[in-house]
Amino acid sequence: MSPDNAGTADADTVSALPLTVRAVLGAIAGAVVPLSFNPFNMWPLGMLGMALLYLCLQQTTAREAGRIGFSFGLGLFGVGASWIYVSIHDYGNASPFLAGLITLVFVAFMALYNGVQAWAWRRYVSALAPAVSFAASWVLCEVFRAWFLTGFPWLFLGYAHVTSPLSGVAPVFGVYGLSLLVALSGVWLAQLVLAVRSAPAQQRVAALVKTPALWALVAVQLAAFASTHIEWTHASQREPLRIGLVQGNIPQEVKFRAEAIQDGLDRYVELTAPLWQSDLVVWPETAIPLVMQSEPELMASLTAQANRNNAALITGVFSRSELGLHNSLVAVGNGSGEWHKQKLVPFGEYVPLRNVVENLLQLFDLPLSSLTPGAYEQPLLHVDDLTIAPYICYEVVYPDFARRVGRGADLLLTVSNDTWFGNSLGPPQHLQMAAMRARELGRYMVRATNNGISALIDPQGRVIAQTAQFQAETLQGNVLAFEGTTPFARWGSWPVWLFCLAVVGLNFWRRRSQH
Repeated sequence: MSPDNAGTADADTVSALPLTVRAVLGAIAGAVVPLSFNPFNMWPLGMLGMALLYLCLQQTTAREAGRIGFSFGLGLFGVGASWIYVSIHDYGNASPFLAGLITLVFVAFMALYNGVQAWAWRRYVSALAPAVSFAASWVLCEVFRAWFLTGFPWLFLGYAHVTSPLSGVAPVFGVYGLSLLVALSGVWLAQLVLAVRSAPAQQRVAALVKTPALWALVAVQLAAFASTHIEWTHASQREPLRIGLVQGNIPQEVKFRAEAIQDGLDRYVELTAPLWQSDLVVWPETAIPLVMQSEPELMASLTAQANRNNAALITGVFSRSELGLHNSLVAVGNGSGEWHKQKLVPFGEYVPLRNVVENLLQLFDLPLSSLTPGAYEQPLLHVDDLTIAPYICYEVVYPDFARRVGRGADLLLTVSNDTWFGNSLGPPQHLQMAAMRARELGRYMVRATNNGISALIDPQGRVIAQTAQFQAETLQGNVLAFEGTTPFARWGSWPVWLFCLAVVGLNFWRRRSQH
C-alpha cells in the first residue's frame, strides 16, 4: 500500500457529510490557514487546514470538489486578504458598501483559483498518487496565481515557515518548495485519519503504524528539519555596515498634498540628523513625494549632507525617464545608482486593461494612477564597494523576480509605503515575505517603511530588530555583507515547477490512457 492509497477504502466521517456541510468546513479550513502567517505564526495550522480540505474532498465528483475548493478559497482570502477592504475604503475614497463589494468580488475571484485546482485535481489527476498529485496541483495553482494578470503572489502556504523547523527548505527550493511540503504534510495527515477510521477499533494503533503516510510524513519532516543546519552562504571579510532606517509615519491622507509635502520632508530631515554616523541611511518608498528631476536643490542638499558625513542615503522618490514616470529609489552621497520599480501594484500604480475598466473606476470616483515600470535589466545600487539589490514594495513578494535581482548582491534592501494597509494583516504579512527573500538568498535584508514595520532581517529570515507601527521613529543596527550562493539562488523555482508538472502530467496521461 502506498501513502497515497492509505485508508481510502472506506468512507470517513467527513466524506459522509452533506456537500453543503463539507463546503462550510472547507471555508473554515481556508480561514484557519492565515493564522499560520505573521502576526499569528501558528505555522502548524497551515498543514491542518490542508488536511481538513483533503478530507472534505474525499468521495466527491469533480463539480463537488470545485465547490469545496472555492469555499476554501473564500475562507483563505476572505481572512488573509481582508486588508484589501482597508486599502479601498480608508485610502481609496470608496464608501463602506462599495469597498465591501469590491473586496467581495476580489475574494471570490481569487477563490476561483482554488475551486479550479480542486476540480481539475479530481477530474484529471487524482487517480494515481492522489496525495502527491494534489500537492503538486496546489503548487502549480500558486505559480499560476503569481503570474496571471500580473499576479497576486500572496498567502502562499510556504510563507508561514520562514523561521519554522522546516525553514531549511527555503534556500534550496524556495517558498514553492515549502508550499509543496506543507500541502503534502497536510494530505498525509488526512490519510492518517482515513487509515485510522477505516480500521477496526482494536486495530487502529497497528493501522496507524502500518500506514505509509505516517513514515512519509516523518521522513520528510526530519529531512526538512535537518536542512536547517546547512549554511549555504557566509559573511564576507569586511566590517559590518552601520544602518539607519527612518520611519516618518506621514499620514497617507496628507502625504501627497502640496501644502503638506514640505512638512513631511522636514520630518525626515529631522529624524535623520542623529543617524548620519551610519554608513547607510534609508528612507522608505516615496519618502520624497516629488519628481527628482524637478527638485535639483533638494537632491543637491541631501547629497551634500551625506557627503559631509561620508555616508550614503537611499530614498524613495519619483523619477522621470524617456519611458515615463517611475516609482524609484536613488542612492546619493557615498552611494550611487537609481532603480525604477518593475512590479507595479495593479490599480494602485497602474490600471490593467485600462481601456476596459477606466470608465468604470471613474464612475465610482476611485483614484487612478499611471506609473511606468522600469526596464527589465537595470543596474543595482551601490554603497561604497557593496552591491545592494533593491525592491520597492510589491517587488519583494515575487520569489523568482527577487531571486533574479538579488543573486550575487552583497545585501538586500526593500522599501515600502504600507500605510495603504492600515491596521490590518497586510503589513506583518508583507514583512514575512521580505524575510522569506532573505532566507531564500542567504543575505541580510534591510526594510524601511513609512509607518511600519521597518526591520533588519538576518540571512536565516529572523527579524533581529524592528520598529513599532504608526510611530515616527528610527532604527539603527549593523548588518554584514554575505557571499556564496544558495541552491535556490542558482536554480530558482524550476526544480519544484518541473516536479509538479511531471506529477500532474503523468497522472493526466495515465487517466487518458485508461480511457
